[in-house]
Amino acid sequence: MVIESVERLECIRSLKCRECGREYPPIKIYACEDCFGPLEVAYNYDFIELDRKSFQDRPKTVWRYSELLPVHHRTKIVDLGAGYTILHRCDRLAKTFGLRKLYIKDDTVNPTYSFKDRPATVAVSKALEFGAKAVGCASTGNLAAATAAHAAKVGLPCYVFVPSDIELNKILQTTIYGARIVAVKGNYDDANRLAAQASEAYDWAFVNINIRPYYVEGSKTLAFEICEQLGWRAPDRLIVPMASGALLCAIWRGLKEFQRLDLVDDLKTKIAGAQPTGCAPISNAFKANSLDVKPIEHPSTISKSLAIGDPGDGFYALRAIRESGGVAESVTDFEILDAIQLLAKTEGIFAEPAGGVTVAVLKKLVELGEISPDEEVVCCVTGNGFKAAETLMNCIAKPFEIEPTLESLVKIVR
Repeated sequence: MVIESVERLECIRSLKCRECGREYPPIKIYACEDCFGPLEVAYNYDFIELDRKSFQDRPKTVWRYSELLPVHHRTKIVDLGAGYTILHRCDRLAKTFGLRKLYIKDDTVNPTYSFKDRPATVAVSKALEFGAKAVGCASTGNLAAATAAHAAKVGLPCYVFVPSDIELNKILQTTIYGARIVAVKGNYDDANRLAAQASEAYDWAFVNINIRPYYVEGSKTLAFEICEQLGWRAPDRLIVPMASGALLCAIWRGLKEFQRLDLVDDLKTKIAGAQPTGCAPISNAFKANSLDVKPIEHPSTISKSLAIGDPGDGFYALRAIRESGGVAESVTDFEILDAIQLLAKTEGIFAEPAGGVTVAVLKKLVELGEISPDEEVVCCVTGNGFKAAETLMNCIAKPFEIEPTLESLVKIVR
């Protein structure tokens, strides 16, 4: 729905360069004119009056945290119900790993079945506020669906640039929502470059390009919800999948904002960044104790949604991991598939490969002794397994075929 209200929010102070600190008015700009550093939203925290009771009667979507999201006019908010997803306590999986407390933050149940609905609802709302005539994105699948769905709700044309080898299942939703799909011969980085050129040429609002500073703010609501659902405390460990690195940065930013506003008492969370070995530039840099995130020219992994070889926020993700005292790790396709099935069989959650990456990294870090049995761990599962049905169909067990008799059934009953 479009939220109907005349209330105007005045919580945004400016856009601020992450590198040199120069500030700009909150307009449609995404890079610093002085140093070309990325811009991020700066809030008037002294103006924001929130306590734990503030949220009691608010809608259970990302917009319950509207003072910490960059949309001025509530009348421009496009809300399909993204956010406030389930935080599962996973006792069976915890027992398998030898952990005291394990939770899965389950974003498979968002409107288009991935966490990308969070930044998409913010970005399309901001595009509407800017008076955009069309929106778009570069995507490996999940953001395409999320952007297209929110654009469809308000009748904005939507253009989506994807790598030509993307699973057809990943763009089925996007097509149904009426977006125009541009399949670029090459990988995600090629699609992203062309999308950036198109955003300049046509002055479209590309959610993860020219309105990126606003777009990334939606993802930090994952951190807000986890703290609220844990009884207003931050967990000991958060495991987050990394593609561009933006999600991890947003989650760390969200945790620090809740601490700044005294909504959590103690921020002791260590963040673990998770990548597939076939595309692990951030993890590789962490293990090499380097600040140089070397691009992967030809990503090779079943986790297509994480196959970004040149991660735009890689450096900042490294910085966030180190600031939190965390680690980065990668896992093989075999480990990813094993983790998808383990999560499904123990907790009834069907994750896409990106979710398998986080669970597999959790298992690996426990085995390495990096995560202790007494830690309270939250693992982010960011997309539904049906998003990667074509990939996963190749590794599932075939049905038992029997005659229609009890004698035949006896042979397979455990």
